[in-house]
Amino acid sequence: MEAELRSQPETWATAAGLREEQALLPAAGERIAVVGCGTSWFMAQAYASLREAAGHGVTDAFAASEAPVLTRDYDAIVAITRSGTTTEVLELLDAVRAAGVRARTVGIVGDPETPLVDLVDTAIRLPFADEQSVVQTRFATTALALVRASLGHDLAPAIDQAAAAIDEELDDELVDAEQYAFLGAGWTVGLAHEAALKMREASQSWTESYPAKEYRHGPISIAAPGRVTWMLGEAPVGLSGDLAVTGARFEDQPIDGMADLVRAQRVALARARRFDLDPDSPRNLTRSVILPS
Repeated sequence: MEAELRSQPETWATAAGLREEQALLPAAGERIAVVGCGTSWFMAQAYASLREAAGHGVTDAFAASEAPVLTRDYDAIVAITRSGTTTEVLELLDAVRAAGVRARTVGIVGDPETPLVDLVDTAIRLPFADEQSVVQTRFATTALALVRASLGHDLAPAIDQAAAAIDEELDDELVDAEQYAFLGAGWTVGLAHEAALKMREASQSWTESYPAKEYRHGPISIAAPGRVTWMLGEAPVGLSGDLAVTGARFEDQPIDGMADLVRAQRVALARARRFDLDPDSPRNLTRSVILPS
């Protein structure tokens, strides 16, 4: 996990330069669905928010197991999957093909030698970002870097900030916290969900995640000394003041959300080590979820 985590600035830069692959993504004006499972679903959420905000057209994000793509009129369906073997993603793509749905299917995959490649019309292969660790880091963020670059984002600041985040010293208060609540706004809501998932997977930590403005509608009740509320992206006005009276630490860095996600990944890894856990083989998890038929 550490080696893959630390490689992210390099893999993001590589993805930003893949102009031919970026051109394979749905064009502006197309109505699309983006699907995935777990981490890939959260990246789908970020992509959907960014694409709509850029004015490129209706973009919905779904967990693959719950995607209503057979009953809605999409021009394209984008499936994100590191392994290319995730059962729910393959079942969805197979159902789309069997039903004769007109939507073009696009797969973003880490391992190109997998069944996904034969089930999509277009495969975007990112083998340089594939991983050995069960806990995902670089594939997810590299897929997001690819789609961000396709939308015209300059990733140079995020790459520089991530490189700095990899080498910064983590303080004990941040690593030793009792509980974490990750918040996002717009495209960083998906990143907040992903940060929380990383903490659960790698270190079995108590974590929650919410859209930032939803946090004051109940979840803030658990904020307290020794706990962390972590904002990825720009915080809503007044939130820092509301948190100050709770005694919780408000982690709010003025950096790109992907770079801040790298910081959260590092905290998750540090906690795993502190608790003598192996994030490459976490409890009850496998690299890909393959369900019995």
